[in-house]
Amino acid sequence: MNIVCLDMEGVLVPEIWIAFAKASGIPVLKRTTRDEPDYDKLMKWRLGILKEHGLGLKEIQEVISTIDPLPGAKEFLDELRDLTQVVILSDTFDQFAHPLMKKLGLPSLFCNTLEVGEDGMITGYQMRCKQSKLTTVKALQSIGFDTIAAGDSYNDIDMIRASKAGFLFKSTDKIIADNPDLQAFNEFDELLAAIKKAL
Repeated sequence: MNIVCLDMEGVLVPEIWIAFAKASGIPVLKRTTRDEPDYDKLMKWRLGILKEHGLGLKEIQEVISTIDPLPGAKEFLDELRDLTQVVILSDTFDQFAHPLMKKLGLPSLFCNTLEVGEDGMITGYQMRCKQSKLTTVKALQSIGFDTIAAGDSYNDIDMIRASKAGFLFKSTDKIIADNPDLQAFNEFDELLAAIKKAL
């Protein structure tokens, strides 16, 4: 039994924080897990910036409502889901991801959740589990699945390496250079062909 595990942001949809950085005029919020491997450190820093500017969940959700999946992402996902089971493993949050998942045909998504105050300000977040992508891949393997994984960032490397086949997709030159043994693709048809071969 195979199951494909895909990252969400940068792979299927644009990076939410980059879109919000542009819309809010706060360029420092463009920092993502492509730049900072420590997710906890990154999120605490982001929440500090939001608090400093008085921005809450509503403002971020308004930007998210304008985001569409990357060109070809839905067609890729539809074809892939026709072949095998697929789960999206993301460090994003329920409150961010749902509108994007609707645009992708509601694939299964495992992610985290935000803690939001009555005033709409984001006060914290709850991670689903530690090292959520690697932990999930290992859990799926423990119940009889062979995993195939793809992602673009530092926080995807462990799940890619733990899988029977794994690929970098739309990644940075630095991450690709740091992982020369991993196949790297930029087009959905290339990734689909590689996954089909692994299946």
